Amino acid sequence: MTRRFVDLSITLENDVITDPPFMRPKITYQTHRETVEELQHFFPGVTAEQTPDGAGFAAAEWVTLTTHNGTHLDAPYHYHPTMNGGERAWTIDEIPLDWCFRPGVKLDFRHFPNGYVVTAADVAAELARIGHDLQPLDIVLVNTAAGAALGDPRFVDIGCGMGREATLYLTARGVRVTGTDAWSWDAPFSYTAEKVRETGDSSLIWEGHKAGRETGYCHLEKLHNLEALPAHGFTVSCFPHKIRGASAGWTRAVAIFED
Repeated sequence: MTRRFVDLSITLENDVITDPPFMRPKITYQTHRETVEELQHFFPGVTAEQTPDGAGFAAAEWVTLTTHNGTHLDAPYHYHPTMNGGERAWTIDEIPLDWCFRPGVKLDFRHFPNGYVVTAADVAAELARIGHDLQPLDIVLVNTAAGAALGDPRFVDIGCGMGREATLYLTARGVRVTGTDAWSWDAPFSYTAEKVRETGDSSLIWEGHKAGRETGYCHLEKLHNLEALPAHGFTVSCFPHKIRGASAGWTRAVAIFED
């Protein structure tokens, strides 16, 4: 038996647009020659030329980002202060690791238009189409039109989103980790804002996220390469970085196949 990995994570970089302007990551690169000052902190007076290979000290990077840049796992605390009907919402360092290494299921919603809010009926129909019965702790990944639009200046406005009833449909069946290749689990804000203006119904804002008030769950955002996955038959690994009290943690999400 051989093991095969499929990378489901985007690359953190300066020039590919994956976030709105106010929250884009910033990476400053230092070459080996540019860290001589750091070298001299440990070895006073030593120059780049005196290092064992004459190249300088060590390449390094300074990164400025939020916990919601890159491919990341959102904790229930991100959505609301409480979960499960009143319990204090868990932060990312409190998420059971057992949730993060489980069989994966892919729902293909690429055909839905940008801004569409997926319903429970849509989820049930797709599960019937792929012939999968959800099991507790399955990790459910949603393939949207955003997956093929990475780097598009309109990326945050592309793809469908998961509505409240669709999210509760999954969590009622024991799902505790979900994911999307879009910027957000919910429909793009630009479409939701228009609906709120038309209806005055502010409960539409982040309705998929806010379903976590009733049942605590996590979701992955800004996944990539979901098009390469079958509907099921793989394991998802998505352990988050352990950040005390945080609303999210970065992850190198991968799909694992045992061939």
